Amino acid sequence: MSQSKPTQYSFTRYLASKKSVDDRSLNAHVWQSMKRSLPVSPLAILEIGAGIGTMIERFHERQLLKAQVSYTAIDADQSNINTAVQRVRNISAQHNLELETIDLFDFIAREKSVRYWDLIIAHAFLDLVDLKTTLPLLFGLLKPGGLFYFTLNFDGGTIFQPVIDPALDAKISALYHRTMDERVISGRPAGHSQTGRRLFKQLAVAGGEIISSGSSDWVVFSRNGRYPADEMYFLHFILHTVQGALQDHPELNRSLFEAWIAQRHAQIEAGTLVYIAHQLDFFGRLKQ
Repeated sequence: MSQSKPTQYSFTRYLASKKSVDDRSLNAHVWQSMKRSLPVSPLAILEIGAGIGTMIERFHERQLLKAQVSYTAIDADQSNINTAVQRVRNISAQHNLELETIDLFDFIAREKSVRYWDLIIAHAFLDLVDLKTTLPLLFGLLKPGGLFYFTLNFDGGTIFQPVIDPALDAKISALYHRTMDERVISGRPAGHSQTGRRLFKQLAVAGGEIISSGSSDWVVFSRNGRYPADEMYFLHFILHTVQGALQDHPELNRSLFEAWIAQRHAQIEAGTLVYIAHQLDFFGRLKQ
């Protein structure tokens, strides 16, 4: 494991590096509720924003990909899907997997009233879209009484320890969250920093019934000065993302912010940084 700050960043490597973080973070109670509720067979699963296929791997590793399971996974990023195809090649030989590069809304427009699924998965994705408009469209792809498993929905908590400067730390966190609230992609509102808590209302408005919910916080820290797996890279990437979002922000002193970022990277290299992000998982069904 490299002990120095990366000179270049790869989003696909970031997605791979967070798999061990996500494995720890997924709410076990919500997972078990989902597992118990799955139809025995056949089972049609749709995953949106599937990234590099880590949820497919997780379902396989935890023995949820049984006979007569079909799994459709879509992502708008071609490099993500290319990586996913390679990662799940052995799983594809055993199960019916369909991976496609396509924009979510293009997919919905194409498949609406054509295909329906038993379970829709959105992992670390719904905090990147507008809930009011997206959830009804997603639920239109579910069979009557179909299930949803929506995980790692960010909910307004970003913590870096140890504290460097209480006021500056709080300001950076608040401004970073605001960039999520104001984000627009392709002319659409794209997410919110309090997506987790907002889902309680918006799922109900869209016709969903929550069966189980619980926290799925990212908690990353070193053991004897070393981070597990590739989680050092994960942390560097998180800081890189914060820097990219705020580097030209008019409410931040540029030199103070750059020094803060540099100190946080140094803490990662020293194995002293603790990172916590508050998130929520949801499992439920479409009301009939």
